[in-house]
Amino acid sequence: MTLPDRPAARANPGAVSRGATSAGPLPAGFRPKGFALVLSGPSGVGKSSVCQHLMASRDDVVFSVSATTRPRREGEVHGREYWFYDEAEFRRRVAAGEFVEHAEVHGRLYGTPRAPLERELAAGSIVLLDVDIQGGRSLRRAFPDGVFVFVYPPSLAALEERLRARASDSEDVIETRLAKAPEEMSAFVEYDYLVVNNELEQASRQVAAIVEAERARLTRLEPPGRSPRGACPGD
Repeated sequence: MTLPDRPAARANPGAVSRGATSAGPLPAGFRPKGFALVLSGPSGVGKSSVCQHLMASRDDVVFSVSATTRPRREGEVHGREYWFYDEAEFRRRVAAGEFVEHAEVHGRLYGTPRAPLERELAAGSIVLLDVDIQGGRSLRRAFPDGVFVFVYPPSLAALEERLRARASDSEDVIETRLAKAPEEMSAFVEYDYLVVNNELEQASRQVAAIVEAERARLTRLEPPGRSPRGACPGD
């Protein structure tokens, strides 16, 4: 959850950012149902870059901005990359039930704000979440009908190269992430789809194809003549 190149959020208060261009049309009279699209994978695998590509290709995708207690990096903005809170404020929000899920990752707290996520789902949006394995498990329980994609590195050596190339973490942090990577990678069996990020453009196309297929799934469409709850008019 701690990659530096996360999709930028809107400037106004809220916890989502919206994609830029139009998605494919739906059949006349059909209305889309919202669903959670969860991307997980080891730190440095390129989840954020894949998210950026998807956000640039669809205007029905919104990005859920996570909350964290980790220090803000240079150039990061509160409410854009993350909502940055100290530990006391984060735990106050946990106690108030403001997070769908929260977890401690590499010694820092992370969480997914509840209100904006539920609002966008109700509006028919695809809510994109870039979370760690713990977050993915919690979101699976909260949204069992969501779409869960695991982004997998071509090799551990390639993962290490990417972590060092981004030059945003100390050597101790990099070593911690690399030590945890094999365990994280073994969690791919808990997901619906596996995408190997050997080449960013190809991996992004695969994720886009998954989203297009899931958007067309009949259980995610409200047919003409149905009420929002699925009852026929007059029932």
